[in-house]
Amino acid sequence: MLHRDDPLPNPNKPLIESVHAGSMLAGMTRTRILLTVSSLGIAAVLGLAGCAAAPTGNVSDEVAALQAIGFDTGLAATPAPAPSASTAAKGGKQHRAAVRKYLRRNTLHGEITVQGKDGVRTIVVQRGTITAVSAGGVSVRSTDGYALTWTYGDKLRVVQNRRTIATTALKSGAEIGVAGTRVGSATTARLIVIK
Repeated sequence: MLHRDDPLPNPNKPLIESVHAGSMLAGMTRTRILLTVSSLGIAAVLGLAGCAAAPTGNVSDEVAALQAIGFDTGLAATPAPAPSASTAAKGGKQHRAAVRKYLRRNTLHGEITVQGKDGVRTIVVQRGTITAVSAGGVSVRSTDGYALTWTYGDKLRVVQNRRTIATTALKSGAEIGVAGTRVGSATTARLIVIK
């Protein structure tokens, strides 16, 4: 007999039901919210640092970026305005602190474009291991395989144990955090922190 009264079972039914039941949808929503809040947090930190007047030797944007991903630079970033008591709820502070802690431990590399008084700047950060060192720059590979060659900036600061040191201290195999600027395809290191 070729005709059936009951239709064939839908092989996608378990997938459809779990999404519509809310279990998978809730997980995806939480993930999206976490990523959005994380991105906005980094944008706020870097955006506030980028709004200050910055002479060419000022690395406050790079300091804020490396501090946001967990590197202790020993340098002062441009302070952000203190939140008012009416806008900062206790639960919100705890959540933001948890997000910052997560980002400090897990951020490998990224870039953000900020509008400052001196114009638009693209700030780049990377955490990884030095693969090559030359007189004019350093190559770094993150744990996910992302590799970038950085050119030393005119006013580069290299920091280890909260002290400024010479670029000659950079050696292959060292774990570092790098922050700098990108103009076109050229990435210039302005701050390097050796872990």
